[in-house]
Amino acid sequence: MTELSGKRALVTGASRGIGAAIAIMLADKGADVAITYERSADRAAEVVRAIENKGRKSVAIQADSADPAAVKRSVDEAFQALGGLDILVNNAAIALYDTIANISVGDIDALLSVNVRSPLLASQAAIPHLKEGGRIVTIGSAGAERIVGDTGTVYYMTKSALHSFTRGLARELGSRDITVNLVQPGSTDTDMNPANGEFADFQRSLSPLGRFGKPDDIAAAVAFLASPAARQITGAILTVDGGQTT
Repeated sequence: MTELSGKRALVTGASRGIGAAIAIMLADKGADVAITYERSADRAAEVVRAIENKGRKSVAIQADSADPAAVKRSVDEAFQALGGLDILVNNAAIALYDTIANISVGDIDALLSVNVRSPLLASQAAIPHLKEGGRIVTIGSAGAERIVGDTGTVYYMTKSALHSFTRGLARELGSRDITVNLVQPGSTDTDMNPANGEFADFQRSLSPLGRFGKPDDIAAAVAFLASPAARQITGAILTVDGGQTT
């Protein structure tokens, strides 16, 4: 399991949940991994220890993904700490829900800043560091394909923006042999959306498989796209949702 041996990765928003699973799985495959976190320093330290226990190098970088300067700084610090950068995983995101009629300007700005501007700026900062064979993977949402309920429109709008971002950046970086792809999780058992939550049964009813995904299901998709086996895949949207959008 060393297909990423010698690679250096940055996973944003990786102190818990899907981000932590991605960081640890990339380390399982042989990569050194830096992570960012906003507030959960203790949980970020646990992820770093888990990576280091696998014999890989790791560092946790505090960065607010809503702050453009912090986003750029985190990429540069990861590059310095790991001695290079081969893989960027744009995972950091927030979820705020309200109807279009009632959502505040503050919530709109927060969603756009973290879910759209942050992956754009992190990728922009990473581009000078990435060499041939580099990888950019962004985490979106299956909700961009199928709106459920009446309070998630702005959140899902930010996730659908990642379609154009991914396809356009794939075109831009293709001549440098850098691939850019998007992974869209469906209902996944995390602190933010637990499989025993209030609306979990309804979410399970949308899936032919009738179950929530696990963070490792998303991590496995990212690890594949980061690997040499995915060298011919770019500009792709991989939906990992148990068939919810079928």
